Amino acid sequence: MLWLEQGLYVKIVEMDNGPRPLPLQSGFNSETCYRALGCFNPSESSDAWYILSNDRDEIWFISNRHLRTVFLKPELREFRLPLSTTHH
Repeated sequence: MLWLEQGLYVKIVEMDNGPRPLPLQSGFNSETCYRALGCFNPSESSDAWYILSNDRDEIWFISNRHLRTVFLKPELREFRLPLSTTHH
């Protein structure tokens, strides 16, 4: 199942030995919150892959295990925001 998200921003908390790709080695950083562009859940398991745009404007599918919620703001359109400017 694939769905498009409306305003969910997440931060990267990379797990040691977590599912590949490892986001901090794939153009993401831990000082930014990223807008979830969508989500793909390939099975009935708890694993889901969020669609994010990294700091190089590349589109990646990143495991939910590496992500934590920051806020919901559907009115924003930015792909990325510095975590320091958010109220988390």
